[in-house]
Order: sequence, then structure tokens, then C-alpha cells
Amino acid sequence: MKRFFKPIEKDGSTAAKKPCLSPEKRNGDGDGVEEEKTQNEPSKFLTWNANSFLLRVKNDWSEFSKFVSDFDPDVIAVQEVRMPAAGGKGRPKNHEELSDDTKALREEKQILMRALSSPPFGNYRVWWSLADSKYAGTALLVKKCFKLRKVYFNLDKLASKHEPDGRVILAEFETYRLLNTYSPNNGWKEEENSFQRRRKWDKRIVEFLTQTSDKPLVWCGDLNVSHEEIDVSHPEFFATAKLNGYVPPNKEDYGQPGFTPSERRRFGAIMKEGKLVDAYRYLHKEPDMESGFSWCGNPIGKYRGKRMRIDYFLVSEQLKDRIVTCKMHGRGIELEGFYGSDHCPVSLELSKPTSDSEENQVSN
Repeated sequence: MKRFFKPIEKDGSTAAKKPCLSPEKRNGDGDGVEEEKTQNEPSKFLTWNANSFLLRVKNDWSEFSKFVSDFDPDVIAVQEVRMPAAGGKGRPKNHEELSDDTKALREEKQILMRALSSPPFGNYRVWWSLADSKYAGTALLVKKCFKLRKVYFNLDKLASKHEPDGRVILAEFETYRLLNTYSPNNGWKEEENSFQRRRKWDKRIVEFLTQTSDKPLVWCGDLNVSHEEIDVSHPEFFATAKLNGYVPPNKEDYGQPGFTPSERRRFGAIMKEGKLVDAYRYLHKEPDMESGFSWCGNPIGKYRGKRMRIDYFLVSEQLKDRIVTCKMHGRGIELEGFYGSDHCPVSLELSKPTSDSEENQVSN
């Protein structure tokens, strides 16, 4: 099969390029000189399920822009972009390009692109993986001063097609890979687009981890599962949740999607097989009822106050000693710090590697 990857092309944005800041400036020390040379490896990451990127741009962009300016991540991974891919009506789909096939879509694309060319987002290059309709989809924003080796859009790495619904962007840097995924929701029933779809996804994730063990991995995104009871606000509520009274035939599938015994068991097996560390739980062993969750239910109705941690940074064991911080940026049940979404941003910061550790990461 033809080997496929997205070429790293010259960026066409007219926005002014902001050089990366030196570690000294980021830490508030030194003379604050900005580094203009290309850097190899990002170390500061942000992941966020935007629950419609366009709606966030229209309604919450100034607040989110300030947050990004203050935090200054090297990489921003976005899920649930919910913008359709270009093409259709006899033309092939281009899942890396926003659709502008109608007047309404052209206007929406212009709104998004203007937002992404304004500070601080003009400092980033953007990759898209989009569904055919306003559903799912992912985006990856990487500061222009960082050098990527390849970008893929499929767990198979060799496939020329994007993952269905634009659920994957895989970026390869010199000494590690970064995987941004919007994992499928388990759903409530034993159907093709519910339990079966999630089982197939989890199996493919294990295969991906086995095939890419030559480099450490940073895996982030909405993984749509809460691994342990500590990862939900009301374990009994989520364990016994039903949709319209439906009871699955297998007890392993009982409960809220994302908290069924089968999903949690498979997630643990995935982490073990891939030798992955949950960065947030690695640093935060105790429950945090205020800021320990990334998803919050609707403030009105039975899900008020019900929260789950389903957005993650998982890192290879070789990287765990470099974990500096991993934080949920939302608080409480009123969705403070969620910027209009039902998910809050989650951040990870890694320390800079030494030369010896870089060599060990690639060789292990």
C-alpha cells in the first residue's frame, strides 16, 4: 500500500509569526530573549473538546483566546470540530479542508479562519481531519517554530484515507509521537454504531500501540471513558444509568456510556499493553470534587452536578519522569472555565529532555 502522510508545506497564512519563547522567558527568568530558530519538540500541550468549534468562536472566543494567550501552549488538540469536509456533489471529499460549497459554509469558514489568524492563534499552523457532515472531527494546532516530521490522519499510518468521522490526527516529532483522538462514544445498545463500534475502536487502538512502540507516545483528547470510580462524581448514578429503561443483555455493558465495566476494563488493558501512564492521575492521587473532572452534565435536569473525567493525557512510561503538571481547567458544576463547551480544557507540561534521555526514549 502506498505510504501516505501529509507533507509539511509552507504555511500560507498572512498572520505575523511569533517566535517561540525561550524556557527562561516562560519561567520568568533570564533576559526574556525570544528564540527565532526552529525548535524540535513541543513540551506544553492543551486538549479540548470544543463541542462545535464554530459556536465557540461565535460566542466564547475572547475568553478562550485570553486563556490560550496566558497559558501559551505549544500544541492545541481540538475534538468535536463539527465542520464538514470540502467536496461533494460529484467532487471527491477533502477531509483536510473546511467546506465552502455553499454560501452559508463559506461564511462559516471565513469566521473560523479569521479567528484562527488573530492573536494568539496566528502563531500556529492548523491541521484538520473532518467528517462529511457537521459531526465529530478534530484539529491540531502546532506553533510554527516546531518542526514536524510527518502528520497522519489514520491509526493505520499507511492508509491514505482519513479515519471515519475525522477522529484521528497523529503528529510525529523527532523523539515522540502525539496522537489526538475523539474516541467514539460507547452508546447504550448492542448495535453496530454503539457497543460494537467502540469495541472495534479499542481493538484498533491496541494494534496501533503495538505497531508504534518504537517511539514514546503522548496520547490526548476526548477518550470517552472514565477509568476508575475516582474519575466520576457520582459512581452509583453512572453505574446504574439507563436509556429509556433499556437493559443490555451483558452486565458488562450496564451503565452510563464511558463508565461501563467493559469499557473500563478494556481501557486498563490498553494502558497496560501500550505501557502508558495517565498523567493527571500520576500527579493527583486523591479525589478532587471541585476540579477533578473534564466533562459536566447540563446544569438543568438529572445530570446537573454529574461530572466525569473523560479527557486525558496518556504518556509512555519513558516520559513519566518528565511530567511537570497536568491540570483540568474547569471548576464546579456551573461550567466555569469550560468556555461554552461541556468539556473543559486539559493541559500537560513536560520538562525539557536531556540529551541522554532523548536517546533513551528513541532506543527503548
